[in-house]
Amino acid sequence: MGGREGRDIGAYELAVAMEDLGAGEILLNCIDEDGQGNGFDHELVGLVSDAVKIPVIASSGAGCPRHFVDVFSSTNCSAALAAGIFHRGEVDISEVKADMRENAIPTRT
Repeated sequence: MGGREGRDIGAYELAVAMEDLGAGEILLNCIDEDGQGNGFDHELVGLVSDAVKIPVIASSGAGCPRHFVDVFSSTNCSAALAAGIFHRGEVDISEVKADMRENAIPTRT
């Protein structure tokens, strides 16, 4: 349950199947990185974002502004999100946007 039980289908196969069934985007949550603050799972995000044509949103693992720059620089994800680091006041959203701008990664104003 909740990503903690193994299944016979992997993230790659599931993403391709969901796209084939008409999904408009994929919110990709890596349960192993959730709440860890070590950065997004680039291997998983890259695998899935390269496998499908629909947008992939990277989720789970962000701990600092640089983690957003890193996931956009090393994968083809369309978006990335975080919650805990903002809710706990560890990082301000403006810091993430500034770091992304400094690295020529577009962001909403």
